[in-house]
Amino acid sequence: MPEPKPHTLAVLVLHGFSGTLESVKALREPLQALGLPVAMPLLAGHGEHSPEALRGVTWETWLADAEEALLQLSNQALQVIVIGHSMGALLAVQLAYRYPTLVDSLVLAAPALRIASIFAPGRLFHSIAPIVSRLVKNWRLQSEEDRRNAVYGDLHYEWVPTKTVLSFFELVKKTERLLPHITHPALILHCRCDNTVLPESAEIAHSSLGSMPAAKSLVWFDKVGHQLFCATERDCVVLEIVGFVKSRFR
Repeated sequence: MPEPKPHTLAVLVLHGFSGTLESVKALREPLQALGLPVAMPLLAGHGEHSPEALRGVTWETWLADAEEALLQLSNQALQVIVIGHSMGALLAVQLAYRYPTLVDSLVLAAPALRIASIFAPGRLFHSIAPIVSRLVKNWRLQSEEDRRNAVYGDLHYEWVPTKTVLSFFELVKKTERLLPHITHPALILHCRCDNTVLPESAEIAHSSLGSMPAAKSLVWFDKVGHQLFCATERDCVVLEIVGFVKSRFR
């Protein structure tokens, strides 16, 4: 029998830091309905019974997980559209840098370049974050938005090991430096009222990406918060992404 022809495109969806697949599952059926292979890997240490599963895990491990999923999709398709939420958007940029021809384009949803914490990269007290990590072993993540979104399931851990947060911060810094080298078409999505990843993150991504001006776009939302796929306006967010994916058909 002849070998089946590969798809032209596949889609890789990457969740955020401390997140679960619940946080991005609203994308699965709409993307599969387009007839494309879709992968949604659960990154190391995530989706377990306890955040202790993240202790000792680093950003390099998450990137390796994302890379493995990308290469598996390359067996089914010629190119891959990478969709990332929050930290997942940073991993998407890393993949585009490492696999510039395999990655077709990017969707960066709330890209985590400027995090609300005052200890995060680009923030006032980032320089003392290592000292904080020696004093505080666990970092709480729960917010008012999380309580409102509880109906959608467990979207992320309530706390994480502080040293794992520092590794995430390292990924933020390394990824921001790569943005001018990324020339892929890109859709950036962000909510103006995001109190987890600051809205300026989207502006940094849009201005810093090396993509041609006509090949990158920034779409704002007003109500959905950080969990773009789990609250008010989520249908609008999904429609934007589906429209972008369709625009990549050729």
